[in-house]
Amino acid sequence: MSSSTQFLLNRARSLAGVTIAAIFCFFGIPPVFFFSIPAVAQYSSGMGTAGYASGQSAAATTSAIAGSVPSGPATNEVLHLSLRDAITQALRYNLATIESGENARIARGQRLLALSKLLPQVSAGASENVEQVNLSTFGINVPIIPKVVGPFSYSSVDANLSLTLFSFESIQRFRSARTAEQAAKLNYNDVLDVVTLAVGNAYLQVIEADSRIQAQQAQVQNAKALYDQARDEEQAGTAPRIDVTRTEVQLHTEEYNLSIARNNFAVAKLDLGRAIGLQLGQEFSLSDQLPYSDINPPSVDDALKIAYRSRNDFRATLDSEKAAAQSLSAAKGERFPVLAANGEYGDVGTTFGQSHGDFAFQAGVNIPIFTGGRIKGDITQAEAELRQRKAESENVRGQIDYDVRTAFLNLNAAKEQVTVAKQNVELANENLARSKDRFSSGVTDSVEVVQAEQSLASANDQYLTSLYNHNFAKLSLARALGVARTNYDQYLGGK
Repeated sequence: MSSSTQFLLNRARSLAGVTIAAIFCFFGIPPVFFFSIPAVAQYSSGMGTAGYASGQSAAATTSAIAGSVPSGPATNEVLHLSLRDAITQALRYNLATIESGENARIARGQRLLALSKLLPQVSAGASENVEQVNLSTFGINVPIIPKVVGPFSYSSVDANLSLTLFSFESIQRFRSARTAEQAAKLNYNDVLDVVTLAVGNAYLQVIEADSRIQAQQAQVQNAKALYDQARDEEQAGTAPRIDVTRTEVQLHTEEYNLSIARNNFAVAKLDLGRAIGLQLGQEFSLSDQLPYSDINPPSVDDALKIAYRSRNDFRATLDSEKAAAQSLSAAKGERFPVLAANGEYGDVGTTFGQSHGDFAFQAGVNIPIFTGGRIKGDITQAEAELRQRKAESENVRGQIDYDVRTAFLNLNAAKEQVTVAKQNVELANENLARSKDRFSSGVTDSVEVVQAEQSLASANDQYLTSLYNHNFAKLSLARALGVARTNYDQYLGGK
């Protein structure tokens, strides 16, 4: 039944009801309405191929990882923060985890909306009505009937039930929404993995910055001792003034580098606190130092198998592809007939004590014949979205292969760098000790000692960088395998 036909039918029924009421009022009969207007059957209209929220874009996620929602006011106590504490805090307060969790809830809400299209819709109501009608507006000009009828009143209680008996489109859209919800949950788990990597990296950067301060303090002490020695010898007349000037310049250089190291440490702590949602202005210190420890990772082939099985982002793209295929099926299902039924029962009268029951039932089928290209447009859009999801899943498959192989390359390189840098530090310390002895014996001037100190500083810098790179490479391997959130302590601790 078309909407215009239904409107005319409802209008005719309303006019008939008013006319009967007028006649009843004229003859002193209570205007009890023994009929009601049936509701229109619940036909499903074309919903298009609107996608379901399954997660944030990569750019949005990357931006959100650096942000957080502070967990409360700061305290006067200094918190001793372990790596586990930092990650646990971040999984609760990091902005990316919060937004991804809400995206999963949005997907759940969309699934419930899609499910509602398949379930009965029941409503009930009660009303008390007072009306007065001018019959002239309806074209009724009967001499024995007054032009104005009323006021009259009546009470009604009614219940309505509408049900879609069959809609292939609604069934497929519900399946698509359910699959999209699964993809959103997987995206949420993947964001937890990414946040673990980001927070672990921030924690390692604080450790590295603190180690650089300690190394730089040692450099300042060495430079200060060399300056004092040069000044004493210059006062004793056994060393020229140029040695004092040269060592003083080196001392100020090391003090300058120490100031930079301290500032970098403070900024690194702010970055970590920001990422984990620490209270604004809260003082904290790190309780884990994460010294060098080696691991025995699986082979590249085994690692790839683990990654394809464990990476939540890959599983999410597969579910998104499946949801897009189901949306395409739903778009094609718009051409299928839709069966629907609608029923209504009411109790109407001047008072509830003088009321009478009335009911209406309607069942029908809706067959789309010509939709002006709407269904074709929905199918075209759904096909394009399906091709996009397929391309994205293949891209993630390639990205996993890249991540795993890159993590192994970085891990092996960092391991070699740690070994070489450690040897270089030992040699630089030995060279500095010999240069100091030669300077004390008057065999050489301060140039050799300053150069030895600079070599030691460079060796220490390389060693600290290699330690950080090694720990980050292990954490990156855990992320590449999809186990960063669950096994990060095993990779960083070497268990």
